[in-house]
Amino acid sequence: LSHLSKAMSQDGASQFQEVIRQELELSVKKELEKILTTAPSHEFEHTKKDLDGFRKLFHRFLQEKGPSVDWGKIQRPPEDSIQPYEKIKARGLPDNVSSVLNKLVVVKLNGGLGTSMGCKGPKSLIGVRNENTFLDLTVQQIEHLNKTYDTDVPLVLMNSFNTDEDTKKILQKYNHCRVKIYTFNQSRYPRINKESLLPVAKNVSYSGENTEAWYPPGHGDIYASFYNSGLLDTFIGEGKEYIFVSNIDNLGATVDLYILNHLMNPPNGKPCEFVMEVTNKTRADVKGGTLTQYEGKLRLVEIAQVPKAHVDEFKSVSKFKIFNTNNLWISLAAVKRLQEQNAIDMEIIVNPKTLDGGLNVIQLETAVGAAIKSFENSLGINVPRSRFLPVKTTSDLLLVMSNLYSLNAGSLTMSEKREFPTVPLVKLGSSFTKVQDYLRRFESIPDMLELDHLTVSGDVTFGKNVSLKGTVIIIANHGDRIDIPPGAVLENKIVSGNLRILDH
Repeated sequence: LSHLSKAMSQDGASQFQEVIRQELELSVKKELEKILTTAPSHEFEHTKKDLDGFRKLFHRFLQEKGPSVDWGKIQRPPEDSIQPYEKIKARGLPDNVSSVLNKLVVVKLNGGLGTSMGCKGPKSLIGVRNENTFLDLTVQQIEHLNKTYDTDVPLVLMNSFNTDEDTKKILQKYNHCRVKIYTFNQSRYPRINKESLLPVAKNVSYSGENTEAWYPPGHGDIYASFYNSGLLDTFIGEGKEYIFVSNIDNLGATVDLYILNHLMNPPNGKPCEFVMEVTNKTRADVKGGTLTQYEGKLRLVEIAQVPKAHVDEFKSVSKFKIFNTNNLWISLAAVKRLQEQNAIDMEIIVNPKTLDGGLNVIQLETAVGAAIKSFENSLGINVPRSRFLPVKTTSDLLLVMSNLYSLNAGSLTMSEKREFPTVPLVKLGSSFTKVQDYLRRFESIPDMLELDHLTVSGDVTFGKNVSLKGTVIIIANHGDRIDIPPGAVLENKIVSGNLRILDH
């Protein structure tokens, strides 16, 4: 009998939760309707689409609780589901490269700001190499393809409301380049109060005190917003078949003709709707999402979805050897089909934030790669590390500005003068976090061809033509300052204390 009463009380509890859930959904619906009434007529349709999208996401958020993977079901992917790049490359190129290129659209994720590197405005407008920005390099790469093969590969930027205006202003400078550039915007969703789960915003404006009330909901939003923008149908109408999607700050994400050929001429005749480029983990990548086999499908598992007890296992390099580079090749027809069936399933990432006034909010996000399980015949390709060169910090920036890389038609390649192809480990301390501080501390970028490891901490500056080799550790304690003199060669050195070289 106790079993029965227990079952009944559990049933009662879940019924009670269901009532609360429904009430909450109703309250949110009312709040969203209030917000929508404040939209000016020319923004009404757009705002309505955004708020409807948010409501769907919120509904799913209330249904799912806790990490969304059952650890017991996670298996290593079968051998043939992740192919080595060498095998793809060995198939060679088609006789007519331009015919496959003409079926491609390049999409760059351009929603992020440069705030983490101390810059105002879109991250893509930060100078990376000889005054060229991320966006410049992207345009140069695609222009080079179009000129070389006499093709018409368009570039599409997915902006967010944070980056759209500044990006559009700058696009005029590419008017004479041989690249058609299109933009569309990610959705704009309301942040919700962590306690009440109701939207913080009271109206649609996102300036002034309302700036912090809205957010772009992660790059998983690409499917809906690309579809809603009308560009998806436009490109299908022009005979395009695949999009190559990547982060604009990944300088390794260039159009790869071998992967494109593999998609256009599948070896078994079965078209592959989704390719995820993965690469081998190093110690620095233990947090990256990994590809697993789950209920018979390839599935991306992110660290946030892993139950606490299994996080160390997830991070182990031996069990999960690869991680997602977020370079993705996706069939346009498949996106259209799945979007129209409302069948793209992506786990919800709950991202907690604290607003300037101290209010705790959450924002609900999704990740583009998580949709891999919704597509047919998906494939992972294990690509060389050189296709993953993200610039997230000034430490990364130092690497890509240095003589470790040479620049050719917008593409960075590791210098042939470097004896081993691994990238050195660089850790610049907090005095280097902001781009302008970092630039001020290097009179010129040191020679790093023979560097393995660089750690810099405290108030340190570098003179012109410094050369760094092996392992170099430079630590200026609080109150000290170290000036590395012009022309210095540091090989396997630890420099600490106070070193000031003064002109007299």
